[in-house]
Amino acid sequence: MDLELRHLRAFTALADHGSYTRAAAASHLTQPALSRTIQQLEAVVGVRLVDRSSRHVALTPAGREFLGPARRVLGDLDRAVRDLRVHRTLRLGFSWLLPDPWAQRTLARFERATGATVDLVRVDDPATALASATVDIAVFRGPAAPGGLTVHPLFDEERIAAVAASSFLADRESIDWSEFHRWPLVVNTVTGTTTPDSWPPDAAPKTVIPCANYDEWLETVAADRGVGVVPALAARRVTHSGLRFVPLTGAPVLPVRLAHLTAGGRRPLLREFLDAATAAGNDDGVR
Repeated sequence: MDLELRHLRAFTALADHGSYTRAAAASHLTQPALSRTIQQLEAVVGVRLVDRSSRHVALTPAGREFLGPARRVLGDLDRAVRDLRVHRTLRLGFSWLLPDPWAQRTLARFERATGATVDLVRVDDPATALASATVDIAVFRGPAAPGGLTVHPLFDEERIAAVAASSFLADRESIDWSEFHRWPLVVNTVTGTTTPDSWPPDAAPKTVIPCANYDEWLETVAADRGVGVVPALAARRVTHSGLRFVPLTGAPVLPVRLAHLTAGGRRPLLREFLDAATAAGNDDGVR
């Protein structure tokens, strides 16, 4: 009989608990099964490891000497398995709604091809999340990502205007990009993608109503404190009785990119994910 992991686990459990009864319970074995496993281990190594003459479980000198290496083998194996599982998970960061159906198609294609999984992580600042290793790859919208990142363009999104249901703009068939200088602009200063800098200086909104997250942005627009601009997918993903979405004309498109730390670009799962993301972005031209 060869030495097996079950032998080492039974032996270290017995050493830890000092009792066949407690060790068997911790190992999810019956007491006779644990006893047989210990006897098999002693037969494999050819030396007695447990002193059965004592009223309490005690290791022999050989058993005490063997315990350290047994723990190291199990510890090394457990760490290797944990590391392998970590490396079979990719963490995708995003600060706002993921483009659909691109995101769903990308995840399905990637997980089917690799057997790995994707964890979706909502972050306020994707660049900071990448730098701190909170995520492995992140979705960026709008302006180019900061230095130190490798950026992969995906596609462009259309923008749409958001106004209060009570606003005189709610019944408009469309709003032109050049009109926004007339009204206060509600800006999510943390994760928003449209700011006064999105316009030429002479056409930019003169008043900014700041807020710190998307929920505040929704409620501020719904309260008719100003108008907002978001990616067009919000019109089909967001339901709010106090809000209306109005098509835009003349608005610049919003670039959507994936980015990761340049130093981590050789990780195989990243390449697999980028392949899946590119292929999904090309499917029927759907975002």
